Amino acid sequence: RFVDFHSAASTCSPSRASLLTGRLGVRNGVTHNFAITSVGGLPLNETTLAEVLREAGYSTGAIGKWHLGHHGHHHPNSRGFDYYFGIPYSHDMGCTDTPGYNVPPCPPCPRHGVAARVARKDCYTEVALPLFENVTIVQQPVALGSLARRYTEEAARFIRRASESGRPFFLYVALAHMHVPLWDPQPAPSSGRGIYGASLSEMDALVGRIKQVADSHGKGNTLLWFTGDNGPWAQKCELAGRLGPFVGAWQRQRGGSSAKQTTWEGGHRVPAVVYWPGHVPAERTSRALLSTLDIFPTLVALAGATLPPNRRFDGLDVSPVLFGWSDEGHKVLLHPNSGAAGKVGEIEALRLAQYKAFYTTGGAMACDGSIGPAERHQPPLIFNLDHDVQEQEPLDVASREYQAVLPVISRAYAQALQDIAADNVSVADYSKDPAVIPCCSPRHVACRCHGAPAAALDFHTERRTTQLCL
Repeated sequence: RFVDFHSAASTCSPSRASLLTGRLGVRNGVTHNFAITSVGGLPLNETTLAEVLREAGYSTGAIGKWHLGHHGHHHPNSRGFDYYFGIPYSHDMGCTDTPGYNVPPCPPCPRHGVAARVARKDCYTEVALPLFENVTIVQQPVALGSLARRYTEEAARFIRRASESGRPFFLYVALAHMHVPLWDPQPAPSSGRGIYGASLSEMDALVGRIKQVADSHGKGNTLLWFTGDNGPWAQKCELAGRLGPFVGAWQRQRGGSSAKQTTWEGGHRVPAVVYWPGHVPAERTSRALLSTLDIFPTLVALAGATLPPNRRFDGLDVSPVLFGWSDEGHKVLLHPNSGAAGKVGEIEALRLAQYKAFYTTGGAMACDGSIGPAERHQPPLIFNLDHDVQEQEPLDVASREYQAVLPVISRAYAQALQDIAADNVSVADYSKDPAVIPCCSPRHVACRCHGAPAAALDFHTERRTTQLCL
């Protein structure tokens, strides 16, 4: 269990792009979220973890949310995954017949004979959420209530088929949980856990089932790495989850949320557990400073593969930490702006040992609708997280501690920016075109399939013949 583990960004597309490339958004080009109308995605000159592992002989599969581009060669099947089953972006980015629990509550998809409705703010009301198997839409709108079960079934099927083939496998499962809309698998009000608790329990059961299937095909042969992509989405109120001790108290006093989209601890510090019987020691807690950026180089090293050339990586091979041989993680960890303040993707907060420095602060939208103003800090705000994990009181600039650590932080920050400037960086295409919205049947309202045979998308994705396309 890792208790000082961080997502590489505090919103969806950038955090996923960094996990699959080992590079921050300022390097891989993905600095903010893609839309349902996005033409581009993760730049094609970036190499994904799936591409590296497939080249090393692995069967590769992706199940769940993608959100790194769905048009043309940005689709998962063109980014190293032999098999894909899931939704192309967040599951609130399209209407469904059973919308689930959200703030604001969203209406179901329109049907034939229903009068045109007034679009509701923050709701997708006219295009249904699609479910893909490889490049084919197999359901639109997707049935949210069965999504967890189908993900479990497809994950189990992929593991079994890969194991029977005799090849090692890499399976990337990006769950809809705990993003809104939440779905209560047992909507009886007597449960006492609330909608969030019920959905969390469903996720726990799903992960447990995948673990069980992996163990049944040779316990100790498969490493499982569980983590999250950002902190709670505070504007969703009681459906967002809680921050625990990572409340960002300094920001809260000035308004807005200190969770998702921010560089406060509540935005990017996430749960993380690694399981590999016989290799990873059980019942151990590590305080090493780690990140989702480390997943790429660590798995590449464990697979005996090599990192892609001509680019620099922000992640580290942390297998010694996984195996309990070391507790040394990052000396410096960068936290990019993720929408709350400053230019998206820019690095204006960083961690050095127990110290967290902010050159820009700001709050995201809170449950009450407030947004904390962006503020520039020169010299930076510095917090000692060993004594103030709530980020309540920055060090006094006149104090001996501040004066001692400021030069070290300033050097580390300058060196990081110089390294990025000298790197082979990519630029993502964020242009939009309504024609690229995934739609199985444009003749029907909301792109509804009406139970007809599923339609393959009309885009130029190279089809591959493979035993893992189930």
